[in-house]
Amino acid sequence: MNFGLFMMPLHPPHRSFADSYQRDVEQIVLADRLGVQEAWVGEHLTERWENAPAPDLLIAQALALTRQVKLGTGVTLLALHNPVYLAHRLAMLDHMARGRFQWGIGGGAIPTDLALFGLDPANPAAVRARSAEVLEIVLALWASDGRLTYHGQFFDIDTPVFDPVKDRGYYMKPYQRPHPPIAVAASTPDSSSMRMAGQRGWIPMSSSLLSRTYLSEHWRLVEAGAASAGQKADRSQWRIARDVLVGPTPAVARERARAVLGRNYVQHQLPNRVGTIQMTSTKLEPSMPDEAVTVDYLMDNVWIVGDPSECADQIQRLHEESGGFGTLLSITTDSDDAGWDHESLRLLMEQVAPRVAHLS
Repeated sequence: MNFGLFMMPLHPPHRSFADSYQRDVEQIVLADRLGVQEAWVGEHLTERWENAPAPDLLIAQALALTRQVKLGTGVTLLALHNPVYLAHRLAMLDHMARGRFQWGIGGGAIPTDLALFGLDPANPAAVRARSAEVLEIVLALWASDGRLTYHGQFFDIDTPVFDPVKDRGYYMKPYQRPHPPIAVAASTPDSSSMRMAGQRGWIPMSSSLLSRTYLSEHWRLVEAGAASAGQKADRSQWRIARDVLVGPTPAVARERARAVLGRNYVQHQLPNRVGTIQMTSTKLEPSMPDEAVTVDYLMDNVWIVGDPSECADQIQRLHEESGGFGTLLSITTDSDDAGWDHESLRLLMEQVAPRVAHLS
């Protein structure tokens, strides 16, 4: 089994932006030293707890300070971007990464992000259509060897013809051909994104919001998508994200999880989830009332919390109940004592990972 980081990133509002991004980079640098295989950096503009309007900038800084870890967007919110600018910006980042870049994509965004860009949060069909068009244009630009003309619902593209004398015209392609590995994240049980990942041979990523009961259905969607394209899905490509806190003892782990993961949940996540599909997704039983989804419930049933032995057992159970996956993505945290975050990551890689290395 491989391990990665999923960096939303989560930072309490009292943390300055400068300090927050410094902490993010320091966690990625430590992850690289410990042998973590990959790290994904999120994108939001109007979300104070997860404010990262330009994840590619943070990725670029982390690239210069690391050697092995692969870095990716987790995820690019397609509807918010101009596809021509996005294609060039990502291609440039891929060259800077020399093969260590992965592109995570998502078709939605929180309502206030959409509103900031003049998009109607009450019209999700239009947001999905715009996202699909952005993706189509980016991939077409990367694949084009000459002039590209595209007239869609949202964008009209007419690239200039390359002039070899003046050395001008559309030219930027990614370092990795035909493009960087593409990953699709999904946070709802019946996600069309999982089917698309299987159909197109892309990396499926299941959100940390999902309880164990929904994960096997995610994989069935990936398999169905792959089968529709005459392909066979590869479980080793499947990423499952989880909130993880490993402590030196069970008591210390739970105490820290309550202080850190619990704060994130009570102050930030819970107010935004009540009555939503995201809340339902965290329940082992859909009939559970929302008020039953407490910090204790999450600690016992969704998060991975404990000493190294306990965490290894929980990962083993997650692996068995899901049917098997290739990479566990640990959601990064922001403790007031940064040493807790670093100790958890060290224990995960040095003491938990060897205990589950046989899982594949």
